[in-house]
Amino acid sequence: MKDEQTRVGVIGLGYVGLPLALAMHDAGYDVVGVDIDADKIDRLRNGQSTVNDVTDEEVRAATNNGITFTTDYDLLSDADGVSICVPTPLRKTDTPDLSFVLDAAERLAPVVTDGCTVVLESTVYPGATEDALADVLAENGAVVGEDLYLAFSPERIDPGNEEYGPTDIPKVLGGVTEECGDRAEALYDPVFDEVVRVDSATEAELVKLLENTFRAVNIGLINELAQIAHELDVDIWDAIDAAETKPFGFMPFYPGPGLGGHCIPIDPFYLSWKADEHDVDTRFINLADTVNREMPQHVVQRVVRQLNDRGTALSNANILVVGAAYKPDVSDTRESPAIDIITELDGWGAVVDYHDPYVPELEVEDATYESVSLTDERLHTADCVILVTDHSTLDIDRLVDETSLIFDTRNATSSHRADHVVRL
Repeated sequence: MKDEQTRVGVIGLGYVGLPLALAMHDAGYDVVGVDIDADKIDRLRNGQSTVNDVTDEEVRAATNNGITFTTDYDLLSDADGVSICVPTPLRKTDTPDLSFVLDAAERLAPVVTDGCTVVLESTVYPGATEDALADVLAENGAVVGEDLYLAFSPERIDPGNEEYGPTDIPKVLGGVTEECGDRAEALYDPVFDEVVRVDSATEAELVKLLENTFRAVNIGLINELAQIAHELDVDIWDAIDAAETKPFGFMPFYPGPGLGGHCIPIDPFYLSWKADEHDVDTRFINLADTVNREMPQHVVQRVVRQLNDRGTALSNANILVVGAAYKPDVSDTRESPAIDIITELDGWGAVVDYHDPYVPELEVEDATYESVSLTDERLHTADCVILVTDHSTLDIDRLVDETSLIFDTRNATSSHRADHVVRL
């Protein structure tokens, strides 16, 4: 990079982009954070964090020390490097939606200067960086590898994980050309503890999909085994603990109410979609998705049986869902199984409330639910409490003591063995 202070941009200031912008700022770069959400930019300028893993104090310190937050792409006109961290969801047809990536590239292309290094961090299908992003950035006649430099580096942010910060996790990186990779490595090396260089942007894209497809398939397997264990009257959690004592050849995965978040439920579809283009049948991926998507229904069916045993029909039951976020100690509800569970319960005619200290409101189909307080009265009223997300702030002992039936999908009640405590 240049001898004078390097100016870099981060496009997309969500749970990936904001921590990256702050990390680059801490590394000594002159950072411009860009987002098309004007309200988000206003909050950041006022020292308010917009993601759980970044504190207000960290945002205020960065703004006071010169970081720029803006909606204006023109401020990237003299950037030496730009990282793109925008969402890549699925369409309703379960096909990749790169509209946010392409929009960012189209806004960036007219202002990017010769010599700039652009790194895509958003999850895409293998080949997208070179095929789709490069085409947009080269529309003004720029030649990738000569006039500008393009690479892919998969984000590895784990929201709520206090053990690994953004810069602690090894950073995989691959360039469209060798020179692109060299430039991107030079950009990221001062920021991350370790940069893992791979041969190409396509290989780096596959790394990300490999990581999350591995998790999705193994979670699907353990979810299926949990259903088998229930029919065999075996505690799947105890079986996993016993299997984990083997010092080789086994890695524990745990069942749950379904997959949530942006990565694990979605990323495998980016891989299977690309595989379909090459006439490769992704049977494991498709089967795991089927099993994981069925878990909310399995949870409700288990609750139905428990209520029936107690003489209560689900259609007449009062149900309290505890936890709406897709994982503990975050506010992210994307693809959360709680939404599917509430939808299923509502379809049975049950009266449903939810509680989540991180999620004050929850959109479920056409309805808006508001989080209720965990008062003793509300716990006593519930015919069943379904523990979907085991936030660390929850008083599990109190939940167990104050409820007549609790169905635990996370093994949070493992120390409580009682007739009214049922685990997945």
